[in-house]
Amino acid sequence: MSSRVLITGGAGFIGSHLCDRFIAEGNEVVCMDNFVTGSPDNIAHLIGNPKFKFIQYNVTDFIYVEGKIDAVLHFASPASPIDYLKLPIQTLKVGSLGTHKALGFAKAKGARFLLASTSEVYGDPLMHPQREEYWGNVNPIGVRGVYDEAKRFSEAMTMAYHRYHSLDTRIVRIFNTFGPRMRLDDGRVLPAFMKQALLGEDLTAFGDGTQTRSFCYVDDLVDGIVRLLRSNHTEPVNIGNPDEITILQFAEEIVKLTGSKSNISFMPLPEDDPKVRQPDITKARQILGWEPKVPRIEGLKKTIGYFREKLGLK
Repeated sequence: MSSRVLITGGAGFIGSHLCDRFIAEGNEVVCMDNFVTGSPDNIAHLIGNPKFKFIQYNVTDFIYVEGKIDAVLHFASPASPIDYLKLPIQTLKVGSLGTHKALGFAKAKGARFLLASTSEVYGDPLMHPQREEYWGNVNPIGVRGVYDEAKRFSEAMTMAYHRYHSLDTRIVRIFNTFGPRMRLDDGRVLPAFMKQALLGEDLTAFGDGTQTRSFCYVDDLVDGIVRLLRSNHTEPVNIGNPDEITILQFAEEIVKLTGSKSNISFMPLPEDDPKVRQPDITKARQILGWEPKVPRIEGLKKTIGYFREKLGLK
């Protein structure tokens, strides 16, 4: 049976892929975005589709959409360090006020609510890999605290609505994700490395390059999110690829895949930058029957093709 869903932040990197997935399944999508970090380009191919409706709107204001809504997926938020360091107040507001408005809207519509949380709730973790039961190691007054604490607050608010109002809620903790529609200037390591490699510039690794990340291709992530939404599990679930790699190894991989002659240079490690990041996906495997299927190399090749086109390269 088809459903009608509201996706806040639907013109963002992950949000736009979710729009595609729901429409491909024959559902109706209401996409809400104010284009602070999202892009009209990400949803341009959906404009004119009778199953797609776009509303340009700031979700920190009262949310209203006519008609039935079966699910609300709250993805509105700056999500890269360069964005939330530039937009600290907006980041805190969309995580607090925006989540409150989205939850209130879901309650009014009797809709299921899914919160896009993040591995950043674990901060610079003292547990490795990170399990959902871990409470995290976050500096609340550090420069990254505006994002980390906004997401931690949004999780607390979501669980409060679940417990107090009996709202049907889900929480996904998203780990490093990549794929087409990432912004070239997003500031995260993957688009930065790819842009530098494709333009023949030095790849700038922070610290000594020994810090680790785990990269999940966007199609796998979207599948995990949809499975979680349709499950009965109300506690947070990690969705990410546990295949861990150091930043230096990752830089070397990008150079090789792009055929670049770029060298690797090193910059000081940013404040509170996590040293390790790897999801424990035991719950996702057991509860959702989910695990990533796209190998990192395969996903990187698809993403390089997208970035070549964006940069006007052959």
